[in-house]
Amino acid sequence: MRYSWSSSLTYILVTAGATIGFGATWRFPYLVGQNGGGAYVLVFILAMLLIGIPMILVENVIGRRAHKNAVDAFDSKYQRKEISKAWKIVGYMGLIGCFGIIAYYMVLGGRVLVYITSIVLGNLDLTAPITKEITKGFYTEHISNSTWAIIFYTIVFVLLNYAVLVKGISNGIEKAAKFLMPLLLICLIGVVARNLTLDGAYEGVRFYLYPDFSKITAELFIQVLGQVFFALSLGFGVMITLSSYLNKQENLVKTATITGVINTIIALLAGFMIFPSLFTFGLEPDSGERLVFEVLPIVFSKMYFGSAVAIGFFLLLLLAAFTTSITLYEPLITALQEKLGLSRTKAVSWVLILTFIAGNIPCILDDGIFNSFDFISGNIFFVLTALGAAIFVGWILGNDAKEELSNGFNNKKIINAWFYYVKFFIPFLILIVFVSGIF
Repeated sequence: MRYSWSSSLTYILVTAGATIGFGATWRFPYLVGQNGGGAYVLVFILAMLLIGIPMILVENVIGRRAHKNAVDAFDSKYQRKEISKAWKIVGYMGLIGCFGIIAYYMVLGGRVLVYITSIVLGNLDLTAPITKEITKGFYTEHISNSTWAIIFYTIVFVLLNYAVLVKGISNGIEKAAKFLMPLLLICLIGVVARNLTLDGAYEGVRFYLYPDFSKITAELFIQVLGQVFFALSLGFGVMITLSSYLNKQENLVKTATITGVINTIIALLAGFMIFPSLFTFGLEPDSGERLVFEVLPIVFSKMYFGSAVAIGFFLLLLLAAFTTSITLYEPLITALQEKLGLSRTKAVSWVLILTFIAGNIPCILDDGIFNSFDFISGNIFFVLTALGAAIFVGWILGNDAKEELSNGFNNKKIINAWFYYVKFFIPFLILIVFVSGIF
């Protein structure tokens, strides 16, 4: 009999951990900075409600109904109806996208470890104000030109994941989520509280929350939709795999809503820990993906107890990445266990070794490969997988999807509204995102 999560709270903590990673704490803030602040935040909240939560339900329905891995979840045997074998392609695309994310995600974790150890050891001295030239030089020397150091720290991050994953769902992922998610929240609130007490915090908050409606364009909507998919781990097979361990009495609407709301709150808090400090010290918020690594250390160097705040901030990033990475590996591990009959230990070992050799190492050696994995997985595979999942629920499962959602939730009006929304509107929207992301 397939294992089930020990409680609703545990599942919510695990799925929240899966969605609160670099997407919320690293990617979201720099996209806000590049796209006019409050306008991006407003559209993000709307997209999370209108697209994010309904799509979580799509993957939840597929996963729980099948109680199998992300590939076999599209199999007629486990969905208990005639389905073309071609639909398994959707599951395989999700696994490929999952591999692509892991390829560079673990390297980012290694880079964060470099910053933590460098600040602790004094190699990045934040006890006195520093300039952008110093932070750029540090990044070049210790990240871009320190291949062996990044390999070492990436291995450390991978081994931390191994220590949790090898223990399985109950003793590994569940226990890690129960401990790490409250710790993550405490760290986040601490850094936010520190930044909101800075003298120039108001201007940063104003930039962050006050929308400039002239910046709300069709292109902005498309960019935000891509971020919503990334932030919620949609299209990677993650939600399908995690929900395959849910029992039939679980209220999917409640858990999906809570997951989406928690992710939105964490992403918003991430902005509060960044923009008040940027505006306090007169730094530009539109520095892009290196905002965290090259701009924020300048901010920390100008604060009282800046080194301690910096260590707390990068530890927070690491915790957020860790709660996500252990769930990113899980679709690949579960698929190997169920399709090849491997033991948990062997499946975990093979997945971590192969993704390290074929994904992490190339990303460390070449930034072009790093960016290619990000683009191909983020703009092609996860979007196509999400599109396939929506069509599968709306046009293949049909009434069976509504029946699955009714387990633990009996509001037929909401179920019907969700179903037709997913069947007709969501695929159209995802197609727009896909075409715009490619062209």
